[in-house]
Amino acid sequence: MEYIFNEKQVVINFSENFCKNEIEVLNSDCFFDVLSRYIEHIYKTENQALLPLLDLMPRKKVPGTLARIFKMIFGLSFSDIEKVTDGNETIKKVMEMKSVLYDFVQDFYNYWRRIERYSVVLSRVTKDGVEASSFIQAQTEFNDTVLSTYRTISEKLYGEKFPIYRQLPAGVNASLLLSKNEWMDKDSKYAFLAKCEAIERIVIRPPFISYSAKNKRTGTYPEAKENPINRIKNNFDAKSYYCYAAKVGGALAYVYFHRDYMAHGITIGNLFEFVPLNLCRGKKPDLLYIFGGDYDGESEFYYDKESDIYVGLAPHNSSIDYFGYMKKMLLTLYNTKMIDQGFLPIHGACVKITMKDGTKKNIVIMGDSGAGKSESLEALSEMAGDNISAQLTIFDDMGTFKIENDEVIAYGTEIGAFVRLDDMTSGYAYREMDRAIFMNPDKVNSRLVIPCATYSQIMAGNKVDMYLYANNYDEECESEVEFYKTADEAKKIFIRGARRAKGTTQEVGMTESFFANPFGPVQREEQTRVIIDKVFNKLFENKIPVGVLHTRLAVPGMEHDGPALAAKKLFELIEEK
Repeated sequence: MEYIFNEKQVVINFSENFCKNEIEVLNSDCFFDVLSRYIEHIYKTENQALLPLLDLMPRKKVPGTLARIFKMIFGLSFSDIEKVTDGNETIKKVMEMKSVLYDFVQDFYNYWRRIERYSVVLSRVTKDGVEASSFIQAQTEFNDTVLSTYRTISEKLYGEKFPIYRQLPAGVNASLLLSKNEWMDKDSKYAFLAKCEAIERIVIRPPFISYSAKNKRTGTYPEAKENPINRIKNNFDAKSYYCYAAKVGGALAYVYFHRDYMAHGITIGNLFEFVPLNLCRGKKPDLLYIFGGDYDGESEFYYDKESDIYVGLAPHNSSIDYFGYMKKMLLTLYNTKMIDQGFLPIHGACVKITMKDGTKKNIVIMGDSGAGKSESLEALSEMAGDNISAQLTIFDDMGTFKIENDEVIAYGTEIGAFVRLDDMTSGYAYREMDRAIFMNPDKVNSRLVIPCATYSQIMAGNKVDMYLYANNYDEECESEVEFYKTADEAKKIFIRGARRAKGTTQEVGMTESFFANPFGPVQREEQTRVIIDKVFNKLFENKIPVGVLHTRLAVPGMEHDGPALAAKKLFELIEEK
């Protein structure tokens, strides 16, 4: 494919054809396709400012006529255009509406930039395309070429050079360098994945903003009775999928995503550690997730005991078009693996705080989505200011407790954070704009994904110094932080997993989920209860403070003050201890 266009994105194959100059841009099939779609958009929206221009031409001939006019404007002066089109009344009338044509070009350019634009480059060299060695340079050159095409035509219509130039990303938002990773035997049940391209490198041009069909997640993932790949392997179009190799905690994961979900596949890079192909080529994964399979049904997972692979599958439809579905299945697969190995998954956040005197404290706040974990830690960071020398996020959503050397040790799963912007301070998003990936920024439950730690930091293992349950619903409390006296007293609260839903999922009002974690513990409840007993007994045996943090995030009017007050009290306790 030279390019693939769907409703919201275009994927251009730079290996098959790469526009090296402005004329090649204007002559490309992709340019003509985008122009035609934009013209149909004008008709559909009944844009009264631009319709008079289009009405000068027969509807079927509008794209071809305008494409010809743009080529002439780019290469000729207006006097030369008059000469070569002498007698062509249609072009003459269009050129007489120069100001409207200028507005058309501006809006067309904005239409192009609103499309999610991606390019792919195969590491195998092709005749008319880009070599792998010039992969990064190609993104810059294409951006400059598109920008130059737009500016040259616009300035000629404007009548003079622009006084101000804005270096907007006009080419592609992101690009993938692709190669092969045939990790399975030819007669393997997973051999149908062998023809998929694997990601070798990613280039992102910020700000990266994507829009999805959904802006919240629904439900959990049931465990299938048989391997779900049997649903798709006989009609699997390998050319439509790309594979991202990631470290999810201590596990190697291969995520095969359909190109229609390119934004989600690229966003993984901000959340899970990318594994270069030279380090995983030929290696069997611990976790395997196929996102966007061609089948009718729900998302589900399965433990392939024979191959020792935890397998997840999500269907190709609008119901899963939200990054939460990509992220949470991977966490379900990993958490299930951890439980099977005797470790305890924690749905929460863990932060390592370094005091001025060098003292380090590792604080874990547990709670389901919308409980106020991230918001409280962000408030802690803002409130503490210069009173602490460093604050490192070990995990922002999911971690694992392991008992090692008679201590409870916390490990992270993700190198990034999937942050709900609605409840963060107003300046948070702007501070992170240069490296964050934004999702549905103008909608309720808008999100950003931002890297916040290195893989070595989240996997170093940190002794738990305080373990708190995030209570977002109690309006009144004696203190923002309260501690439990016994393990049994604490376990009741943590296992109940109560919260007031904040609109991050389909749930409303007060809800409960086992151990506040629908992604593994719910599917392995009996095994998890045994591990919970061991961990809580060890925490109380070692006199580690275990309690509740009243974030009041779901209390009307306390969305910002609640986490701030909780953070203030938490910091006071950290200083005391």
